[in-house]
Amino acid sequence: MEPTRCGWCTSSDLYKKYHDEEWGIPVYDDPTLFEFLILETFQAGLSWITILNKRENFRNAFDHFDYKKVALYCDDKIEELMQNNGIIRNKLKIKAAVSNAQAFMKVQDEFGSFSDYIWKFTDGKPIINHPKTSKDVPATTPLSDEISKDLKKRGFKFVGSTVIYAHMQATGMVNDHAEDCWTRTK
Repeated sequence: MEPTRCGWCTSSDLYKKYHDEEWGIPVYDDPTLFEFLILETFQAGLSWITILNKRENFRNAFDHFDYKKVALYCDDKIEELMQNNGIIRNKLKIKAAVSNAQAFMKVQDEFGSFSDYIWKFTDGKPIINHPKTSKDVPATTPLSDEISKDLKKRGFKFVGSTVIYAHMQATGMVNDHAEDCWTRTK
């Protein structure tokens, strides 16, 4: 028998695997935080399953999310990415990935790591919510508003409050698993 999961992830095995193994689990390493930041920015206006289905293509196209390499992408590389039908070919989002990699490294220079910067907003600990169902989970919060505003001030793009709240959920800064979800007991 299948375990009880959050309602949003039951439509595919890929969704279930992501839910069970990644979503809501705290991430403190910069490379993974950068990967989710890029994936979430590409997800803006699209469904998360679209991004998950293209995740390996994104990894290959963006040098396995090596932010030091992405920060150096030139116009030729951006045009190459625009021809890659395995990813979301949105020029503004591709350019944002490059500028976000540059801003990411500036944050590292200032705070020692992006992880130290982003987790300071929650005092280094996950926020544990207790939604009854996925319908009880907000799209934004005052904290995602605050982080979004701060990131934009630091030069990040495509980091609106909804994107940032999704990033917080993906990286375990927020645990929004439904109360009856099996992951609450692991």
